[in-house]
Amino acid sequence: MDRINPERTPIIKVENLVKKFGSFVADDNLTFNVYPGEIFGFLGANGAGKTTAIRMICGLLEPTSGRLEVAGYDGYHEREKIKRNIGYMSQKFSLYEDLTIYENIRLFAGIYGISRKVRLEKTDEMLKKLQLEESRNKLVGGLPLGWKQKLAFSLAIFHHPKVVFLDEPSGGVDPLTRRTFWDLINEAAHQGITIFVTTHYMDEAEYCDRVAIMSEGKIVALDTPAALKAKYQADSMDGVFLKIARNKE
Repeated sequence: MDRINPERTPIIKVENLVKKFGSFVADDNLTFNVYPGEIFGFLGANGAGKTTAIRMICGLLEPTSGRLEVAGYDGYHEREKIKRNIGYMSQKFSLYEDLTIYENIRLFAGIYGISRKVRLEKTDEMLKKLQLEESRNKLVGGLPLGWKQKLAFSLAIFHHPKVVFLDEPSGGVDPLTRRTFWDLINEAAHQGITIFVTTHYMDEAEYCDRVAIMSEGKIVALDTPAALKAKYQADSMDGVFLKIARNKE
């Protein structure tokens, strides 16, 4: 599947998107498209404007100006519909640690409006896939970090959203666990779920179909990892990021 075929209808359309807080411009004329089933990396140093942009795209923050459309819904007037058609996972894993695995599943299924019959079917399927069948009544707080990560991602796509936003989801876990987590991401993308991911790990950028790099509220680079490495004559995405940072100095 060509996940970045520009002839396909984008699942996310961003055109000249601006967000101001008073006189401060947090995001300055952002323009890009994201396609169905694409793994889209959104990179940048702290303060680059990534979080503000994600909050607008998720329907949590109204833009100041520009065009924004997510899953066919307008980013100004249909923000509640956007929220119902996306999934979200943050670095804190978005789980309730004082609830059991099963209680977390039941809670999220209720939030997503999933019927009891479908919930029970999907719960058994998910626990089997994650090899957590014998642990369904254990408190989430007692799980190893890697298992929390995989469970949180599985819950973020439990309702099969059109887009799932992963905000630095692999922070604090070891490289092997991160790689296993990316297997889940690739599987979801092959099922047609669009992945919008932010990360500080440049090796993870290599797994993305395309990468946008932000600096000082602007997108300063946007292309496939291979094309960016060729353009900046770098052996890795870490090298690309360093060269862009030096050019900004």
